[in-house]
Amino acid sequence: MDLGEEGYVSNEQKEVLYSKDCAIKGDTDGYNHFIDANDPNYSSSEDIDTTALKDINKRFDEYKKKASIIVEEYFATDDAISTANELKDLEMPSYGYYFVKKLISMAMDRHDKEKEMAALLLSSIYGDVIDPRQVYMGFRKLVESADDLIVDIPDTVDVLALFIARAVVDDILPPAFLKKEADALPDGAKGIDVIKRAEKGYLSAPLHAEIIERRWGGSRNKTVEDVKAKIDNLLVEYAVSGDKKEAIRCINDLKVPFFHHQIVKRAIIMAMERKKAEGKLLDLLKTASEECLINSSQISKGFTRIIDMIDDLSLDIPNAKELLQSLISKAASEGWLCASSLKEVPFSPKKLVGDSIVRAFKAKAQSIIQEYFLTGDVLEVNSCLESENLSSIPELKAIFIKRLIMLAMDRKKREKEMASVLLSSLYFPADDVVNGFTMLIESADDTALDIPVVVEDLAMFLARAVVDDVLAPLHLEEIGGGSLKPDSVGNQVLIMAKSLLNARLSGERILRCWGGGGSYTNGWAIEDVKDQIGKLLEEFESGGDTREACRCITELGMPFFHHEVVKKSLVMIIEKKQDRVWRLLEECFNTGIITQIQMSKGFGRVSEALDDLCLDVPDAKKQFGSLVERAKLVGWLDSSFSLNKTAHSMENGFHSL
Repeated sequence: MDLGEEGYVSNEQKEVLYSKDCAIKGDTDGYNHFIDANDPNYSSSEDIDTTALKDINKRFDEYKKKASIIVEEYFATDDAISTANELKDLEMPSYGYYFVKKLISMAMDRHDKEKEMAALLLSSIYGDVIDPRQVYMGFRKLVESADDLIVDIPDTVDVLALFIARAVVDDILPPAFLKKEADALPDGAKGIDVIKRAEKGYLSAPLHAEIIERRWGGSRNKTVEDVKAKIDNLLVEYAVSGDKKEAIRCINDLKVPFFHHQIVKRAIIMAMERKKAEGKLLDLLKTASEECLINSSQISKGFTRIIDMIDDLSLDIPNAKELLQSLISKAASEGWLCASSLKEVPFSPKKLVGDSIVRAFKAKAQSIIQEYFLTGDVLEVNSCLESENLSSIPELKAIFIKRLIMLAMDRKKREKEMASVLLSSLYFPADDVVNGFTMLIESADDTALDIPVVVEDLAMFLARAVVDDVLAPLHLEEIGGGSLKPDSVGNQVLIMAKSLLNARLSGERILRCWGGGGSYTNGWAIEDVKDQIGKLLEEFESGGDTREACRCITELGMPFFHHEVVKKSLVMIIEKKQDRVWRLLEECFNTGIITQIQMSKGFGRVSEALDDLCLDVPDAKKQFGSLVERAKLVGWLDSSFSLNKTAHSMENGFHSL
């Protein structure tokens, strides 16, 4: 139908219009709801004026033509980088969902080679070229159009289900997509069959990740296997020669950023197999991370792949689980792996550590802790613990945590602060920390005989561990385990810890609970760190280098305090009304320096101080609301983050317990 005569715009184009409007207004769920002329509440006044529709209609038709050409060229050339650049050059991000739909629908009607190419391309452009919400929308449109696709492609149900399963495995589509879309589809729709096939036929199978990734091997398999062979060769050569520059160059030359998780996976497995090469291989991965050659998502994905196959790996490497846990701890302590983003390494039930080993370790642990209280040297503690080879007996880490807090509770505020600082600097796996606190809670009744204030002190240690991101709020339920008696001292500790965390301005109060008497990992008190953060932000704002600013933030050595970077950056943006610092936050989030939890904390702290900020900047609330919506759009904040409830439950980056 001619637009000039009827002012007609297609449903897909209205969808694009609405999604763009939602993006402007900050509606992160906007792509789930679109203007529908058949809606009883529909009003013609909601439609966009004809002039605007003409322009959108023309741009959308132009995009569709170019998208088809780009897909055809990609299938012919197999050049993902050129394809990504061509998409960027179109400068039409609001139509990204259509490219996803077009790419997959064209691949569905071709050979396995093109299907594998389509899956690899989506992984490589996800987030950088096409917004995650556009990818989500593209898959939703494909599921909704399954009834039409099956007319031309008889095996639509199986092929589209495999594309969805592959997207989930590649972490470009959330698992929640399956249930959400199945509930939204009408009864009898082929899309429901697609969702069921993806969920039950592919994603529920044992070792499903490996199976799904190899399903479209075909003629593409040779290329993938070639890349894997090159990765193995460069790692073997590096392990022998130690030439890190050459290894980095080889990784660059592979030109497969979406496949870097395979480098991480093979390097870690090789480190488990060759103990002598462990140091070199970890150093290579650390350097690749620091130079942004391998991003945090690919690093986490590489470790996750190993965790998924750890049982099979244990057949060839008997102590594979312990070795992997040790490598995870080392990578996390060096700052290039976010251990909390990984699933737990499944340990089989083992016999308890022998009494003689426990007694010997307790004596050493007490000596290490007492020396630390005198010197404040965190690095020395780490070195001593590493020499004890705790990775071979994970239970000893929990024993060390119990001993540390027991000794601190019987001392002054200075030692209590130092114990909390050490706990946040050890980077022990969350399970070991949970086990340590569980032991403390279970023995709290006996401890109360010697330390009358055990409830207050132990509750504060628990709350501080949550504020410092050593534990997640949900771990408090795990520590309780439901086995505590209502009148037990341990139960009173948990109740008080939750009460402390739910209090107004709890984060700041808990951080200062012992007066900041201890020395942080770098020897600074809280106010010193705040001053350092303020200075580096001012230097960056006046023309400093982004990479240098990121390095300075990392060198603070306080990832649990990065919410202060977010808070000061937001205040600077609101006061000076310029966006340069926002780009620094963007870089920190994209490289994994600042986590979503710390982002939420930072935004929460600013929300708490808005009334005071409005005295100097009258429109501070309006500006902050706009920043919150922008943060939701780019994935810094969860869609549930609300200014209304921030003042209470979001100030620490978590909801009420």
